[in-house]
Amino acid sequence: MLRSGVRTAIKKVLKAVQSGDKDAAKKSFAAAVPEIDRMAGKGILTKHRAAHYKSQLNARLRAMP
Repeated sequence: MLRSGVRTAIKKVLKAVQSGDKDAAKKSFAAAVPEIDRMAGKGILTKHRAAHYKSQLNARLRAMP
């Protein structure tokens, strides 16, 4: 259940990015980062994988027009 919460948060960010809504994407990214960090702290995700997720989501967010 914990890992699925991270997956859902990531999907929300990606969906907002694809829709082109930058404000929604920023909000969902801001909500996803603590969720990803929490799961890394509990050992559900490795720290490297958490950093990778955050980096890739932020790169997609910055690439938005």
